[in-house]
Amino acid sequence: MKADFSPVLSAAQSAAGAQLYPSSTLYMLATPIGNLADISLRALHVLNLVDLIACEDTRHTQGMLGIYGISKPLLALHEHNEREAAQGIIARLQAGERIAYVSDAGTPAVSDPGARLAAAVHEARLRVMPLPGASSITALISAAGLAGNDGRFLFEGFLSSKAKERDTQVQRLSTEPRAVILLEAPHRIEALAAALAALGERPLTVGRELTKQFEQIATMPANAFSKWLSEDKHRSSGEFSLAIHPQAASESSAGEGERVLKLLLPELPTKTAVKLAADISGEPRNALYELALKLKNDDA
Repeated sequence: MKADFSPVLSAAQSAAGAQLYPSSTLYMLATPIGNLADISLRALHVLNLVDLIACEDTRHTQGMLGIYGISKPLLALHEHNEREAAQGIIARLQAGERIAYVSDAGTPAVSDPGARLAAAVHEARLRVMPLPGASSITALISAAGLAGNDGRFLFEGFLSSKAKERDTQVQRLSTEPRAVILLEAPHRIEALAAALAALGERPLTVGRELTKQFEQIATMPANAFSKWLSEDKHRSSGEFSLAIHPQAASESSAGEGERVLKLLLPELPTKTAVKLAADISGEPRNALYELALKLKNDDA
């Protein structure tokens, strides 16, 4: 039996209807990454309000909208036609329409189409409004326990599909002191796991099928990821988000941050020197603060 979403749409109107939703505006609208209950009330309200929904895949979006009881005209805008389709959208915005853009899952323009569209709309001096929602990136970070990193991370997204380039990228990331967030598709996950083995014992949190029925989140040494995948054939299926944990203080405290600290500590208060050294080097502030105390004690 098809669910009746009319009470939900009514609640969306009540919760979000008081805000202004200007015409001649592009709404970059995040959709669920797997669990259809993760749509926001404001997103439902705007999807019901707009004149047109531009989307990465019309069939996928039509199915999603049908579940929510929403019917709107759709326009395909994907990586192969984004630049050209953007001009048609701009013309409609200039005529006073409200248009939403959605990718297949998550937030548009984050490893998905949408960035060129938003840039073109800005260039035409028209408004772009974001409607945030579910994200595999922040979902994984919230559950991974990336301690000792001051909340900072590098979003790297998808690594190269070419083995040599991918290995070079992993080598570069091996010296990155911050946490690193990666995304990967199921048909490439085994190749990525093999490449990440070069990180050795550095902790890796794997998020598979986040928000979906068979969601898995597991933390292991990076060099154990391939073995983890091989232990269950189902583990190689589904969409992946991965978090390479930040380097331990002992690994990251002897690099650029130490060099900068040694220059700043004689001239500035400890907290100021640590903040500047962290900003300059990208290394964790907590680790640099511990190093600063050690350096000052050694000089005492």
